[in-house]
Amino acid sequence: MTAAVAGFALFALLVTMAPGPDTLLVLRNCVRGGRRTGAATAVGAAVGSLAWAVAAAFGLAAALQRWDAAFTAVRLVGAAYLVVLGGQALWAHRRPAPAAASDRVAGADDTGHAAPVPEEGAGPLAPVRAFRQGLLSCLLNPKVGIFFVAVVPQFLPEGHSVLGATLLLGAVDALIAAGWLLLVVGCAGRVLRRLRQPRVQRNLERATGGVLIALGTVTAAETVSA
Repeated sequence: MTAAVAGFALFALLVTMAPGPDTLLVLRNCVRGGRRTGAATAVGAAVGSLAWAVAAAFGLAAALQRWDAAFTAVRLVGAAYLVVLGGQALWAHRRPAPAAASDRVAGADDTGHAAPVPEEGAGPLAPVRAFRQGLLSCLLNPKVGIFFVAVVPQFLPEGHSVLGATLLLGAVDALIAAGWLLLVVGCAGRVLRRLRQPRVQRNLERATGGVLIALGTVTAAETVSA
């Protein structure tokens, strides 16, 4: 059992380290609200991964894999969610901030440095909302569920309950996802002061918004053409 868990943990770590929508959201929300907001996003994504593990354990993910209509619907909803997030980022930063805005300060952020006032229309991102974004980003990605269905059986030890072992491996994957994304938050925090400069933040938000829209569009196109 220990060898199976260790092997799965290594594989899950390699998969988690590949940049994806969750990492992108964590970085984006670090810029918008600081490390606390980024951490909330990371935890939300990890909880979403754990939810998919539970669903896989009880056969939901397997049902989605067999039922093309359900899989297509979830993929399209997930793609739409990415496009909405990207559109919100582009809309909130559609205009340059007034010159005076870069000189105003709204107290200190959680890095200990003074944080610029958010641009008009952008608004601060509360940790609860960031958690919800991370959670939905993962829940609306059926590939996470298919990952468990396709990969977990290869690591299930003989003589153990399939349900219990799947839940255990799902918990391991969620912990790895949370640990990696929190590490991303920690690294982002070191350069947060520079990233939160109005001009840098605006350009990063626009770039991130464009990437999110592109990801959602490609996902939708692949789903429709499949």
